[in-house]
Amino acid sequence: MNADTIPATMRRWEMDGFGRAALKLRQVAVPRPGPGEVLVKAAAVALNYRDLLNIADGMGAPLPFPFTPASDLAGTVVATGANAARFATGARVISTFFPGWIDGLPAGDSALLPYQALGGAYPGVLADYVALPEAWLVAAPATLPLEDASTLPCAGLTAWFGLVERGGLRAGDTVLVEGTGGVALFGAQIAKAMGAQVIVVSGSAAKRERARALGADIFIDRRQGDWVDAVRAATGGRGADHVLALAGGAALGRAVEVAAIGGRIAQIGVIEGFDAALPLGPLMLKQLTLNGIGVGHRRALEDLVRAVDATGLRPVIDGRYRLAELPAALDHLERGAFGKIVVTPG
Repeated sequence: MNADTIPATMRRWEMDGFGRAALKLRQVAVPRPGPGEVLVKAAAVALNYRDLLNIADGMGAPLPFPFTPASDLAGTVVATGANAARFATGARVISTFFPGWIDGLPAGDSALLPYQALGGAYPGVLADYVALPEAWLVAAPATLPLEDASTLPCAGLTAWFGLVERGGLRAGDTVLVEGTGGVALFGAQIAKAMGAQVIVVSGSAAKRERARALGADIFIDRRQGDWVDAVRAATGGRGADHVLALAGGAALGRAVEVAAIGGRIAQIGVIEGFDAALPLGPLMLKQLTLNGIGVGHRRALEDLVRAVDATGLRPVIDGRYRLAELPAALDHLERGAFGKIVVTPG
């Protein structure tokens, strides 16, 4: 595609206030890339539970109205601005969740939380075309269609960051994942690819069976008795070396209980709330490491892309919706998905 074939207008989801009723699919001008920017023709946008929270109330933070939701974009560069040299026209790219966080620790201090993300502090990507600084993108995996690649920037990277970047996952470790959402299934797949044993805790028999097909090893029904006792029994009392804590709230205390001596807990999700009480005895005496995981930086996303290409990992997509079908896609996300929900043009 050259500049002469880029249309003058496009569709973009916008909202002028909070709530699902405020979402409008509008016809707007296609943006032009400025200096250091590229124009990306969207192929897919993956949704995250965080998008529901932002649409509902901004997660308690002000949003720049008109607001466009979503952070996870995959597409093709169709035009470049002045001095943009990171990607050529035709390059397949995916977005980074936290623009500007390249490596190391994020910027901020003890009072200023580092949460300047796409689809929040920065405009989101639910549109036919998006103009972004080239530093906010990485090359998409060569082995994945762009629909699949769109699931990596948040869910895929969060699981990778918790298990590999911060968790130091090794072959032979035991990894417990809570549920069967996008981060959970990425965690299970990454763990299996690296030679670990995977425990899936879920209240759905059908979803546990689908997880079995992905190679998970042990399946625990959270609705039958005490699931912590069940995990201990299944591991000969050892517990889990790594716990992807995806529920938040009171469930974080159970993660402390189920973790093995010297285990690592990656605190990720907040579905059950932002406040938690922990049993300090087990936390201290088992010498656990509790890592707060806020997605991850660009370098880790590039590491994940290389791992995907090396291992053949294929993300699990539970539903595909057209751009105009965003309300139905959000309904599916709210009901709970087995894996990811992806929105495509059309």
